[in-house]
Amino acid sequence: MAQLFFKYGAMNSGKSIEILKVAHNYEEQNKPVLIFTSGLDDRDEIGYVSSRIGLRQKALPIFEETNLFEVVQTVDQKPYCILVDEVQFLHKHHVLQLTKIVDELNIPVMGFGLKNDFRNELFEGSKYFLLYADKIEEMKTICWFCHRKAIMNLRVNEDGQPVYTGEQIHIGGNDAYYPVCRKCHANPPL
Repeated sequence: MAQLFFKYGAMNSGKSIEILKVAHNYEEQNKPVLIFTSGLDDRDEIGYVSSRIGLRQKALPIFEETNLFEVVQTVDQKPYCILVDEVQFLHKHHVLQLTKIVDELNIPVMGFGLKNDFRNELFEGSKYFLLYADKIEEMKTICWFCHRKAIMNLRVNEDGQPVYTGEQIHIGGNDAYYPVCRKCHANPPL
């Protein structure tokens, strides 16, 4: 029986590399997968899942008007698994489409993304993954500044100073965000 999985973690917890690893494991056994990623994430190139260690793979970009259920129904060969990167940027209707893929097409869906933003608020996509997922798993990493587990994301400006207000979505990597523990989020040793 197919299930909806949500694997979340702070920045640098290995979410994208995990997607690439899972895709490789399926494809090595000649079991096709479909990989999706948010059309908002343009750090590398729109329509690619890229890891910081240099691996990347083509993916189908998701935009607000994308109907994931319809896309999956139109592929030539039924995928063994659906993998979705950057699920925090999805909307509620995307998550509901993914649940429909699991429930009606019997295809497992694994979503990977951040749970909370730099203000420590839930992203829309993450909120609905938390509500609808059959299985939820935290991917762990350590705080950028100390030895504790990172559970938050600290946004910094061009001068390296912490930012606690502003638009929720600002695409960036290590130039704009650090994975941090609760203590270092409140008082970063910058």
